[in-house]
Amino acid sequence: MENFYHHRTALITGGGRGLGKAFGIALAKQGAHAVLVDVDGNMAEEAAGEIRRNGYAATGIAGDVTDESRMAQIMSQAAALRGGIDILINNAGLHSREYGQPIFTLGLSKVRRLFEVNVMGVIGCTIAAAPYMRGREGGSIINIASSAAHMHGSAYGDTKLTVAALTITFARELGPDGIRVNAISPGLMLTETIAAELPAETKARVKAGQALQVDGNEQHVVDAMMFLTSPKAKFITGETLRVTGGLAAGV
Repeated sequence: MENFYHHRTALITGGGRGLGKAFGIALAKQGAHAVLVDVDGNMAEEAAGEIRRNGYAATGIAGDVTDESRMAQIMSQAAALRGGIDILINNAGLHSREYGQPIFTLGLSKVRRLFEVNVMGVIGCTIAAAPYMRGREGGSIINIASSAAHMHGSAYGDTKLTVAALTITFARELGPDGIRVNAISPGLMLTETIAAELPAETKARVKAGQALQVDGNEQHVVDAMMFLTSPKAKFITGETLRVTGGLAAGV
């Protein structure tokens, strides 16, 4: 039986590093052509080049998810590779210490920028990709939310709560076209960025709040993504899967 991912195109925003790059590597290894889109074009191409050197298919493209016309161009370019887009991962987002501050510390301009990237970027990319996903069996969109969406108390968390809500909206709107839309809410994952930026005491405090006393890592989120994009999840849509070690468990 042919691998489900063969001959498919997977576009990942924020694909130049961290989770986005990990998603691209995992999908490419299964036979998909990974299109890594990142505001840092050099980083996207470096990540794609690494995938190609290992014998898999990948393309790196510079693109800002808030640039509507540019993202439309990118979706068209990606669709031309294998006749359409099969998987879209809306991973690009602002986070880190800079954007994890209270609203009154951030100020209006930074809050506006946070919502523009984390929320409008998801909406814009989904709208741009959908025409190239319709009619392709197994079409799947994965939005990357956050454990912060379920714990509240920050502008960043509010953007990710909106992403979880949008996941339901898009699942209903795109369901008739055979496109499934789900989200993943990662907890504390020790990616390069987080490991470098987060103080040791913060890491310890978060871990103490988990039900599972293990360190989260990229592979945990990659495994969730691979499940949700696979035929094993063909009756799952509109859901947000929390990958948090129990930190953000809830009903």
